[in-house]
Amino acid sequence: MTKYVCGRIAQAIVVLLLITCITFLLMNLVPGGPFLSEKSPSPEVLAALEAKYGLDKPLLVQLKNYLTDILHGDFGVSFKMQKNRPVLDIIMEMFPVSARIGVIAFAGAVLFGVPIGCLAAYHRGKGLDSFLRVVTTLGVSVPGFVIASVLMHIFGVKLGWVSIIGLPDWKSYILPCFALAFYPMCYIGRLARSSMLDVINQEYIRTARAKGVSSTYIIFKHALRNAFIPVLTYLGPLLAGILTGSFVVETVYTIPGLGRYFIQSILNRDYPIIMGTTIFFATLILVMTLVVDILYRAVDPRVDLSKGGNKA
Repeated sequence: MTKYVCGRIAQAIVVLLLITCITFLLMNLVPGGPFLSEKSPSPEVLAALEAKYGLDKPLLVQLKNYLTDILHGDFGVSFKMQKNRPVLDIIMEMFPVSARIGVIAFAGAVLFGVPIGCLAAYHRGKGLDSFLRVVTTLGVSVPGFVIASVLMHIFGVKLGWVSIIGLPDWKSYILPCFALAFYPMCYIGRLARSSMLDVINQEYIRTARAKGVSSTYIIFKHALRNAFIPVLTYLGPLLAGILTGSFVVETVYTIPGLGRYFIQSILNRDYPIIMGTTIFFATLILVMTLVVDILYRAVDPRVDLSKGGNKA
């Protein structure tokens, strides 16, 4: 297992390096620059700004310098949005806001999504199954910004029950968290139902039923453990993505989180913030994916990590 983990960490480092290089090159190949605006500075001022931040050097030299700075823990400073403030400080300030919403949304998606899938599988072909399938299909089909906008209009504008701007109190977390959790909850529900149906048709489940074991005990004790493995595959990237906050949800509800700030940094061409946030997001996804692979062993002892996660 140690060999497998070390190998995966090495792969993650290579992937992260490739993501950094590709993002850096693509970002700088797009026409324009961080210091161009409707009131463009004079050529002398523009040259001085580019020289100050090292943008006057060849692109590959800039990339080499950036990678070197990263190795020393320096992700640069903001060019425009919070001028000369370290990027790491900005990320550490914005991330907790996104993380709070993400943790609540993630917990809700799992706590409701898995039981929804189990109930649908348990009542296969019945009215409850049909109703839950309609709801989950709707959830994975409707774009997130539509859900967020509808919730804001009904409960924020029309009824006035909660604030629709920022996070002034605990009630203001309800709408963004639900909007962020709705899609993954429905996706988990569909995934859990499909996986559960596959498991309950296996031989050991039929044997348990033949021995007189109750259906409820079979579903939630024997079947759920194996049916949860495909769901677990989805939870790693989901947790990484949802912890960083939803770009759409944070934008709709004007939440000062990292996701919304990332969108603003792209619009403002603030290169260091774009790069720092991209690396941060990518690192979270890679770490969560590795954690999920290791958890396979805890959920299913047949999984042999030394053979790349195949069942022994």
